[in-house]
Amino acid sequence: QVQLVESGGGLVQPGESLRLSCAPSKSIFSFNTMGWYRQAPGKGRELVAAITIGGTMNYADSVKGRFTISRDNAKNTVFLQMNSLKPEDTAVYYCNANQRAINYWGQGTQVTVSS
Repeated sequence: QVQLVESGGGLVQPGESLRLSCAPSKSIFSFNTMGWYRQAPGKGRELVAAITIGGTMNYADSVKGRFTISRDNAKNTVFLQMNSLKPEDTAVYYCNANQRAINYWGQGTQVTVSS
């Protein structure tokens, strides 16, 4: 069973930054795609950013120019750098890994942006 261990959430003020980390229990190159989703209260889960095994990155329009997804091969970790955070970014953020149409999910980490 694949496990995804997330870290890095917290409470910040608007305009500040956070970095989320996701470390899977097997090589990040075992997955076709790894990414981050989020779910705000009363809303559905939405894609925030994803990176394919080939390195292609994809972002939600709402975070383009502010968020960056990356990976560190040596640390076997995927990161989500979130800059210029806004109150509407408040949500539980979930790491996702896709392998042959099977989706694995992390436990979720809370990000709250509030003054």
